[in-house]
Amino acid sequence: MRCALFQPDIPQNLGAAIRNAACFACPLDIIEPCGFALTDKALKRAAMDYADLAQISRIASWAAFHDRLRAENRRLVLFTTKGATPLDAFAFQSADILLFGRESAGVPDDVHAAADCRVAIALAPRARSLNLSVSLGIALFEARRQLGWSDGEASPNLPPPIRNRP
Repeated sequence: MRCALFQPDIPQNLGAAIRNAACFACPLDIIEPCGFALTDKALKRAAMDYADLAQISRIASWAAFHDRLRAENRRLVLFTTKGATPLDAFAFQSADILLFGRESAGVPDDVHAAADCRVAIALAPRARSLNLSVSLGIALFEARRQLGWSDGEASPNLPPPIRNRP
């Protein structure tokens, strides 16, 4: 399983997403361009003390990401508020790539159409959306729960869990 962020807008959210991905032992792809200058120094600052635990890849464009996705024959699961399967009714697969859109605008129609599956996290009736990193954390928790990784027990299909440092 991997997570991908489509052109993130807010550096602090990228930092929190890196932390979530590191804590759930899930590689994270950043699809550029970002809404801020993403230099190596800025990436290190966003990752903070999770840089050693995080597996981060920078992808130059949506086209490059989409080409790699298809070459690897992976399923693209878009988290969206538009016409999607509720999270509690969705079955994850270990090779899925979980895609999250920009904080300001989600993903464009062509990216939405390229997704194999669309998943929505249930919200209160008048709530618009969750923070990007909160959505990523909820999605990764549910995917790991379904695939059998909980409380430090690793599934044969998943990387070993990260233990808390003493």
